Amino acid sequence: MNKLTIRDIEVGNKRVLVRVDFNVPLDAKTGVITDDSRIRATLPTIKYLTDRKARVILCSHLGRPKGKVVKQLRLTVVARRLSRILGHTVKVANDGIGPEVDKAVEALKAGQVLLLENIRFHPEEEANDAAFAQRLARLADIYVNDAFGACHRAHASIVGVARYLPAVAGLLVEKETKVLEGLLANPHHPFAELSGGAKVSDKIGVLENTMDKVDSILIGGSMAATFLKAQDYEVGLSLVEDDRLDFATGLMKDAAQRGVYLLLPVDVVIADRLSAEAEVKTVSIENIPADWRIVDIGPKTIKNFSEELRKCQTIFWNGPMGVYEIARFAKGTQAMARLLADLRATIIIGGGSTAEVVTAMELADKMTFVSTGGGASLRFLGGEKLPGIAVLLDREG
Repeated sequence: MNKLTIRDIEVGNKRVLVRVDFNVPLDAKTGVITDDSRIRATLPTIKYLTDRKARVILCSHLGRPKGKVVKQLRLTVVARRLSRILGHTVKVANDGIGPEVDKAVEALKAGQVLLLENIRFHPEEEANDAAFAQRLARLADIYVNDAFGACHRAHASIVGVARYLPAVAGLLVEKETKVLEGLLANPHHPFAELSGGAKVSDKIGVLENTMDKVDSILIGGSMAATFLKAQDYEVGLSLVEDDRLDFATGLMKDAAQRGVYLLLPVDVVIADRLSAEAEVKTVSIENIPADWRIVDIGPKTIKNFSEELRKCQTIFWNGPMGVYEIARFAKGTQAMARLLADLRATIIIGGGSTAEVVTAMELADKMTFVSTGGGASLRFLGGEKLPGIAVLLDREG
């Protein structure tokens, strides 16, 4: 990454505005944080700054409040968890900007941490409003982006602020970028891409940009239905992107021409409805009824995928193999997670729901790297420039 980081600048006693990604999952009933991985991922940056007596102002979003104050999405619960992890109190400002926030920042002492309130409570954030970005910038002397999971968003706290302050990368953004750059530039072979999730459209960039780098592509999840339909299989009520059928056909032809082994399901778990109480059965891909839907990969597919992945030295996985939120439809996803955890290979997990799965299964520490950014990692590997990284100061030479 040819960008300056916090190691390249003097931060002592400076006011440092750090954009973090504390968009953590919350239990719908209790509001309790169910996975604090994104909070812990920012600790190296926070500790680096506080150890050097910077006055740290953290800025994050939580959920999608759509520019309005939503009580359940206040960052108090995040501040409590961060305080417990750091071992000292982290206060939450009453807003993201304003006179009270100014006072809270002025009161910060060297080495202390303040968390601004959910920045998406302001509609100007997602609109990348220049005046709003300037008001945020006035809080600090330096801007640090450590929110890799939001780097693909051209929002005020991601790109707008960087126009008014010296802007550098945090240690998490540096690490994420280096890992993904290495995956594209110098993967150990055989290199496999395990792709799942709901939509083919989310993966187009990655599939196209890595075609000349991978040895095999394994496709599961709902997106497999689009590929199966492109081969004229009946897929019933499964989610299909009809406008991506030509892409699927083209990708399969391209893979064949390049000698890339592309694996699709040979059997699937199907259900008569998306419910934990649904009637469920396993069938070959030739026998999917018109009024049923694919909800997971089947045992023969798990076997085929496992045999291929065991041969590989590098594996990138993004997207579950089925409707993993329903336990009965999570077996394929869980089987892949357990398999990858046991392999002696470089395993990169592409953030999002895939990261949630391996974390929930307590397998994250068995993987080489678990990205904190689902959408951001896909776009990066798709060859796109991420706005939040592009605006940071370049390293000379």
